[in-house]
Amino acid sequence: MPIHSIEPRRLYRQIADQIRALIHSREFAAGARLPPERDLARQLGVSRPSVREALIALEVEGLVEVKIGSGIYVLGSRGNGESGTPVQAAMGPFELLRARWIIESECAALAAKVAKRPQIAAIEEALQQMESVANDDKRQPLAGDRLFHLRIAEATGNGALVAVVKMLWEERMGPLFAQLEHHYDSPSQWTRAIAEHRLVLNAIGKHDVPGARDAMQGHLDRAYKRLSKSWDAKH
Repeated sequence: MPIHSIEPRRLYRQIADQIRALIHSREFAAGARLPPERDLARQLGVSRPSVREALIALEVEGLVEVKIGSGIYVLGSRGNGESGTPVQAAMGPFELLRARWIIESECAALAAKVAKRPQIAAIEEALQQMESVANDDKRQPLAGDRLFHLRIAEATGNGALVAVVKMLWEERMGPLFAQLEHHYDSPSQWTRAIAEHRLVLNAIGKHDVPGARDAMQGHLDRAYKRLSKSWDAKH
């Protein structure tokens, strides 16, 4: 079964469908290592982030396994040739991060402009919750992370922005993002993320509008780059 070009506007689910079909047809046999992401992206005519989103969806289904520094391996179909239920997330992790970069950076800028002391204190409280949980290596400070970003949105005084940020974080807490993040999660990563959050809070507290925007954009840029690091075998 040949690989067919996919138009760039297509979502990660169409890419996953094609790779899934190749696995079911034994073009990619159980135990085999898939071609590197860059090769799949070139053959499919899509970006590497789109391929990664598709592979993460297939990993959630149980069809492939990602081994950092080695590659992506086919686990095969389950039972009578059927895989797990295909992931139906509304957006892929990188699409989500791009949307957050646009929306949450402007939330931070607006919060820096209009936030009152109680709202800034509430953001500080969320950051302290992150710091407290991060001291325990067995736990992720994800609840505090979500609260931090929501409280920035709340500090804008704009209910529509709060609703949008809540929706984005519902996707952020979903299986696709969780599986992708699992491959890179570590206490040191959270330490860096907390320091980035502190920069955002400091700018908001100083009512530094461009500084708050830049700090949030920098935070999300670094998250994007971290989750884009190569999975392929090292040479």
